[in-house]
Amino acid sequence: MESTVALVVAAGRGSRFGAALPKQYAVLDGSPVLRHSLGAFLRHPGINHVQAVIHPDDRAHYDRAAANLDLPAPVAGGATRQDSVRQGLMAIAGLKPARVLIHDGARPLIDAPLIDRILDALERAPGAIAALPVTDTLKRAGPDREIAATVSRGDLWRAQTPQGFHFGPILAAHEAAARENLTDDAAVAERAGLKVAMVEGASQNIKITTQEDLMQAERWLQSSRGAGETRVGQGFDVHRFGPGSQVMLCGVPVAHDAGLIGHSDADVGLHALTDAILGAIGAGDIGSHFPPSDPEWRGADSGQFLRHAAALAARAGGQIRHVDVTLICERPKIGPHRDAMRQRIAALLEIEPGRVSVKATTTEGLGFTGRHEGIAAQATATLWLAGAVQGPA
Repeated sequence: MESTVALVVAAGRGSRFGAALPKQYAVLDGSPVLRHSLGAFLRHPGINHVQAVIHPDDRAHYDRAAANLDLPAPVAGGATRQDSVRQGLMAIAGLKPARVLIHDGARPLIDAPLIDRILDALERAPGAIAALPVTDTLKRAGPDREIAATVSRGDLWRAQTPQGFHFGPILAAHEAAARENLTDDAAVAERAGLKVAMVEGASQNIKITTQEDLMQAERWLQSSRGAGETRVGQGFDVHRFGPGSQVMLCGVPVAHDAGLIGHSDADVGLHALTDAILGAIGAGDIGSHFPPSDPEWRGADSGQFLRHAAALAARAGGQIRHVDVTLICERPKIGPHRDAMRQRIAALLEIEPGRVSVKATTTEGLGFTGRHEGIAAQATATLWLAGAVQGPA
């Protein structure tokens, strides 16, 4: 039986996205964008194998995004998208597929009917792409950005992915065009003289490029699903000072004339935030997941506690919308480290830094923090949960 492979390309860096993580690993509806893209092909009965192509530096992000999915090891991409596709094609050549569907990992809303249309078109042509007609009036600008001409839109289409091809011809076309930098796989096919059909794309099949695109995708998923709710959790933690020359606060080492005493690294900010996320999904507290009596967690990096809470939230159908941490201490000064703390929390939760707030306050010399005996932290986490979720899955 002839086989079809889906090649999901996710090796880009997404500089326009403006987040700590590449856009394909941003959280959409509780899961990384790339997981949505991979899942669409894994679920389709017409796809026999799914192969991801990623940036070599992203393996840890990919492993989290693809956890528990039945996938082979990812292929390392190249310097350009065209290089990455060619590397992916060569990697799957041993499977001897009849057809390959090449898809952008940052297009998470691909659906089964669109995949069907591509597969049907490949029965009649060596190549087929999803596309939408251009509906806006197009203008050509001059060097001073004044209108130079109006461009007829009658025969113009916006290309999407997946783009499907008979495997042998597209591999040969990519190998022949290896020294060029063409904009998509259809352009590579056209250069080789291959006929490429167009099928109707889908308006929701957007490519995540900016934060606004991600929010649009979230709105589409929520409206298509209907039910859901917003949850807010809160957390509080305290650690006292002890011997040491630095403290860990929100995942960042801060020089100080004392350390913080705790079974793990005593990061009060991450502990409070972990409890806030667990509270939002009704999953107990940090001590129930990481008992202080367990020697495994002695001196542990509290970042793993926060990642664990985020993973539980994702499995419960939750998406972390915003987190807010307030550190309560007279010293050390938090201001010089605030941005680094926000970036670290954003990376641990795989969300944009704009969804993270870190603040600091004192107690005006009152209480144990006022007496310089320790540091306290309080945190809140706002999550969107799909459907009537009662707790972690």
